[in-house]
Amino acid sequence: MEVDRFDPTPIYQQVAAIIREQIKAGALGPRDRIPSESEMVRDHGVARDTARQAVALLRDEGWVMTLPQRGSFVADRESWPAEG
Repeated sequence: MEVDRFDPTPIYQQVAAIIREQIKAGALGPRDRIPSESEMVRDHGVARDTARQAVALLRDEGWVMTLPQRGSFVADRESWPAEG
């Protein structure tokens, strides 16, 4: 899955969707570190603020937790939103 610059979906939501799918597929498991903002900038060609917004969205949804000075990690399954 790649960022589609012609898709009307905001870029930060697309980046969040890519990471969310990695979590759902098991490529990233609970307590695994998600890509850093710098890695998202490099891998997806987005601005740092866009990467920050993607992490904030995932955190607000319950997919990830951020620990100051340590990074962002996949949250425990109990925190994940219910599929519906």
